[in-house]
Amino acid sequence: MKYLCLVYGEAKDLRALTPERSAKLDADSLAYDKSLERQGKLIMAEALQSVTTAKSVRKRQGKRLITDGPFAETKEQLLGFVLIDAVDLDEALEIAEGIPLAELGTIEVRAIYDIPGS
Repeated sequence: MKYLCLVYGEAKDLRALTPERSAKLDADSLAYDKSLERQGKLIMAEALQSVTTAKSVRKRQGKRLITDGPFAETKEQLLGFVLIDAVDLDEALEIAEGIPLAELGTIEVRAIYDIPGS
């Protein structure tokens, strides 16, 4: 079954990292992704650019509304995602625990919904 691990964290925590710690976090994240890939568990993983580059799109009464920046009243922002193939939720949670950014932020684990007839 496919699960999406949404990686949340606070931008201030990332900015507070020393260059060495930031480089280690990047290296650890890439190494973990490669480990999952070797196990046949990784489908895709990507980091996201800062929320300052984000746009939100809504459509109301046939009109497109575009707004800048973060989309929720929250300290944590979506930093990236890891799409995995796990046997069940327990395995997905175990994989999510290993994501290096779990030490700084939160990993939300959600099963992919298979649309009937797709």
